[in-house]
Amino acid sequence: MLDFSVTFAITIINIAVLFFILKAVLFKPVTRFIDERAKKVQDIRDQAEKDRVQARSLLAQYQAQLKKFEEDGAEIIRAATETANEEAARIVAEGRAGAERYLEKARKQIEAEQQTAMAVFSTEAAALVLAAAGHLLRRGLNDEDSREQAAILLRELGKRHVPS
Repeated sequence: MLDFSVTFAITIINIAVLFFILKAVLFKPVTRFIDERAKKVQDIRDQAEKDRVQARSLLAQYQAQLKKFEEDGAEIIRAATETANEEAARIVAEGRAGAERYLEKARKQIEAEQQTAMAVFSTEAAALVLAAAGHLLRRGLNDEDSREQAAILLRELGKRHVPS
């Protein structure tokens, strides 16, 4: 049995020496590798979280800028619409003023033509009245003659003043 205890003691010593050698050669590098890998994974997670926070911040900034651009665009459209409406109103007012000037000119021209026509009519009417009066004075006046002469006078007036 002595042999067994010596063998057992040597085996225990061998196992202890092997344990320390393996610990130094194998366990420490594997543990270091696992720790480094865990640190890299944690660093990647931390960086991902930072990137996510930064992305959210950028998204909020871009959304704010987009909203500002939309508001600016709406303001530009409103101003352009207002300017176009003002320009349209100005053009309509100019058109109305031009039409009124044209109508006023036409009215004046019509009035002048009416005055000229009235002057011509007055002159011709006076000549006809004088001719009729002279004709009537040359003849004797009775009721039948007066009616006949009036009818002749009206026919002559109608012939002279029929528009052509």
